[in-house]
Amino acid sequence: MKNYLVNKFDLNNLIDVMDELPFWSAPFGLKLLEFVNYKQNISAIDIGFGTGFPLTELAMRLGNSSTVYGIDPWKEAIERASRKIENYGITNIKLIEGVAESIPLNDNSVDLIVSNNGINNVNDMDKVFSECSRIIKSGGQFVQTMNLDKSMFEFYGVFKSVLSDLQMDHEIELIHQHIYQKRRPIDEIINLTKKHGFIIKDLEHDQFNYKFSNGTSMLNHYFIRLAFMESWIKIIPEDKVEQIFEAIELQLNEQAKISEGLKLSIPFVMINALKK
Repeated sequence: MKNYLVNKFDLNNLIDVMDELPFWSAPFGLKLLEFVNYKQNISAIDIGFGTGFPLTELAMRLGNSSTVYGIDPWKEAIERASRKIENYGITNIKLIEGVAESIPLNDNSVDLIVSNNGINNVNDMDKVFSECSRIIKSGGQFVQTMNLDKSMFEFYGVFKSVLSDLQMDHEIELIHQHIYQKRRPIDEIINLTKKHGFIIKDLEHDQFNYKFSNGTSMLNHYFIRLAFMESWIKIIPEDKVEQIFEAIELQLNEQAKISEGLKLSIPFVMINALKK
């Protein structure tokens, strides 16, 4: 069994060694923080704050006259963020363990909502946008980032090619469904934003790249294994997982030889909106 196919991470231990600012979160978050309107005496919420970025940064930039809520369902991440908040001496953050489909805040109670690549991971995106519309004040700012459906197209192209060679058309369709569930088309996100009473002020596209020496190094990378591998494995019948990933790894390695390395593109978008 390939090492990268065995991903029994102990979240209680992993959370203690995760970086302060994960490489994955940084490009999205820096773009988000650039577009926030920093004001005193406001109430804000970070949806899906994970281990605390950009939550802690936002709270410090807004200052103690403002209150910043954070909501996330990941208990171990909340505990890690709590330790950061305590050690940083931040006093204006209130953490909520929960889901964004049901935010325990009053109607028209926040001035600012941010979500750094978080809303595209919820179960019911329409409900989350409805909740955002409910809790935000008229004229409030809503800044969100998310990676797009062309993310890692280089990998998915090889994945589908291997499945096509094996005439596994059903599994190819499952790949398309997987991508849609996690990375909605930008037009759909824009329509949801507008549907729930927001006016889009800025929409900015950007991209960063994951680069590796070859496919083997990419498949063994801890974040690939943590964030993506399980969902990829679920697409394939259990008795074919090793065969298919061996073929994927071989094709990626051959491509890396030709291209002098392997690149995975991560296109993303920042949407800055205001509540009508």
